[in-house]
Amino acid sequence: MKLSRWVVLLSLVVAAPAMAATDDAAAIRQVLADQQAAWNQGDVDTFMHGYKDAPDTTFVGSTVRKGYQAILASYRKHYANKAQMGRLTFSDVDVRLLPCAQGEVRYAVVTGRFHLDRSEHGEVAQDDGVYSLLWEKTAAGWKIILDHSS
Repeated sequence: MKLSRWVVLLSLVVAAPAMAATDDAAAIRQVLADQQAAWNQGDVDTFMHGYKDAPDTTFVGSTVRKGYQAILASYRKHYANKAQMGRLTFSDVDVRLLPCAQGEVRYAVVTGRFHLDRSEHGEVAQDDGVYSLLWEKTAAGWKIILDHSS
């Protein structure tokens, strides 16, 4: 095999993890974009598709809620209608992939800011804040397993 072929093959092997990392970060950003779109349509159920449907999925805010169903119930209670949900925007999104010892990426940490532009407030008066999200790469795609929003 000629040297140039080896160089091409080596560059593909080296580039593959970087491309996978870019794909993973893009996939996470797409889930956030889908969540934002669902929220802005007043669709809490679709917004929740970004969370892992598991009893140990956790939301930390003014209290700690464990379990997908408990988090969904809390969103429904605190944002009872589209006016209370308002328009959600995410900003300053930073995606950090967390490779394991073998280099495989199964988890990621995402930090950023959120803003709600809305005309009505329900039980939650806060319109701006920061969040940190722990994500897990599942068979169903990237899912939030821990959400700390304040």
